[in-house]
Amino acid sequence: MNETFTAIKGLKENMQASIIGQEALVERIIITLLADGNMLLEGLPGLAKTRAIKSLAKNLDCGLSRIQFTPDLLPSDITGTEIYQPEAEEKFVFQQGPIFNNLILADEINRAPAKVQAALLEAMEERQVTVAGKTHNMEPLFMVLATQNPVEQEGTYPLPEAQMDRFLMKTIIDYPDKSSEMKILDLVKAESKKEHTEKHETIAQEIIFKAREEIKEIHVSDAMKTYIVDLVDASRYPDKYSEQLAKWLEFGASPRGTIALEKAARVHAWLAERDFVNPDDIRALIHDILRHRIMLSYEANADRVTAEDVISELVKLVAVPA
Repeated sequence: MNETFTAIKGLKENMQASIIGQEALVERIIITLLADGNMLLEGLPGLAKTRAIKSLAKNLDCGLSRIQFTPDLLPSDITGTEIYQPEAEEKFVFQQGPIFNNLILADEINRAPAKVQAALLEAMEERQVTVAGKTHNMEPLFMVLATQNPVEQEGTYPLPEAQMDRFLMKTIIDYPDKSSEMKILDLVKAESKKEHTEKHETIAQEIIFKAREEIKEIHVSDAMKTYIVDLVDASRYPDKYSEQLAKWLEFGASPRGTIALEKAARVHAWLAERDFVNPDDIRALIHDILRHRIMLSYEANADRVTAEDVISELVKLVAVPA
């Protein structure tokens, strides 16, 4: 166990200590961070979505920007804009928006119109922002963590498929169990007694970059690559596997889904202290990787078949190559 792995393990443990009952959420945030991706969180209010990203920022030596998406938000409110400053030799000076930070919390992203949502696209994919014909690069450590409420749909703007595809994974958050909720009460009480001046040791950004380099060396055999491709292919051409599956799927995942599944599986293997990917790494994350990349048919919706059901069926039907 090297120093980099020990530090990441400590980061995970510290986050789990402050986000009780959401171990899977913490693990997926760590995986997204190490895979250099972006994450979409979906869950009801009060389930620690905002707390999770704040906990990551608290334990990591980095900056955090929180953007509350509202119907009156403008693209320039996110990216920044050029402002005329006569005292600075009468020229326009670019004033950075909140997107220029390490961790970006895009709270309730589906409450802003499409033009504002699109302002995130270039930053998420190319890690740069273009304003008035000039390109401005993002920080080396950069991750967007967006949240949305699955219940309140009035006055919201559903994310287009093009933007959904840019999220490495979409994670669904559910209620904690009773024992975890009891611990949450004790945690909140204990936190309220702590001094505001209490110092907290953080992990350097360099640790994340070192971990990413180690993850690049994780071996993915031809059999595992074939398994990943077969799973994604089954979402596109389900009729080759099952007549019922073909009735449920309108269209499948893009090549981004294939790339995301391979990257996330390598991180999962690294966190398990293995230097190779096995089928369990792929199956552990396939729901988070594909649930926002497939579109269900009218028949599936009428039969109340969910994306979870369809992905589980894909896993059953697609065999692991020998």
